[in-house]
Amino acid sequence: MRKILSLSLFTAAALGGCTSVPTSTSIVAQDQTGLPRATSLPDSHVPAAIPGGFVGFCLRFADQCELPGKSAITTPLTAQSFALMTRVNRDTNAAIKPEDDVDHYGPADYWTIVTDGYGDCEDFALTKRKALIDAGLPIAALRLAVVLTPNKERHAILTVATDRGDFVMDNFSNDVLPWTAVRYTWLSRQDAKLPWRWDMLSADNAPSAPSAATRSDGGGD
Repeated sequence: MRKILSLSLFTAAALGGCTSVPTSTSIVAQDQTGLPRATSLPDSHVPAAIPGGFVGFCLRFADQCELPGKSAITTPLTAQSFALMTRVNRDTNAAIKPEDDVDHYGPADYWTIVTDGYGDCEDFALTKRKALIDAGLPIAALRLAVVLTPNKERHAILTVATDRGDFVMDNFSNDVLPWTAVRYTWLSRQDAKLPWRWDMLSADNAPSAPSAATRSDGGGD
């Protein structure tokens, strides 16, 4: 936790514009098992600025920011685990009403696990992350990420690293999608082995022209 405090001076800008209601349905290519196809999200392993709200979150929820001794950095993608991810994504999106941090709490960037039915993008992501941790998925495979929407607004999502690639759980979509199927510019993500550290992601990771079969219709603010 001292490392969080020592790096907090280098925190990123507050997130904004992430309280839209999810309205997306998408068709994604499947493999022979009927599961969606994905690839692994490229990671630079170059340290990135830590979101300020994440620092405060880790100080309040230390158990959500510390890894067990041998936490796997991916989780097996099976019909059961994908159904779990989909259920958690949809149920959380339905259970939380979007509300900006300033209106809800006062501070401009307050990250938390939702208990009162209101939150913005990072709160959706953290609430989903906790539900999946409680269901037995490895914490190191459940990594928060910061992206830019097509409207150039910062947005937080949950990524799930599986043995069949990386998937996105987003409050803008009720579908769990491969990372290549969302129209975002990827900025940074939690490190797989050090959850208090964030790594830079190249802007080139954003798909240049998603096809109609893979795009997320609700990807922007």
